[in-house]
Amino acid sequence: MDDWTTIYETAQLYQAEIVKGLLTSNGIEAIVMNQQDSSYVMVGTIKVMIRKTDQDKATKIIKSLNCE
Repeated sequence: MDDWTTIYETAQLYQAEIVKGLLTSNGIEAIVMNQQDSSYVMVGTIKVMIRKTDQDKATKIIKSLNCE
């Protein structure tokens, strides 16, 4: 996963899924990496990851959603 980078991080799964869906609908391959503890959901984060080559385009898309 050396060519992947985190573009968005949150504690809420639904927010990560919204961002992933927005990126995917704009032609950017995205994955959700849930690193929250299954017993203690307040511990850990959920990351949306994309290929590094899509970072500039993805940043603009996320800013347009105003999710930062």
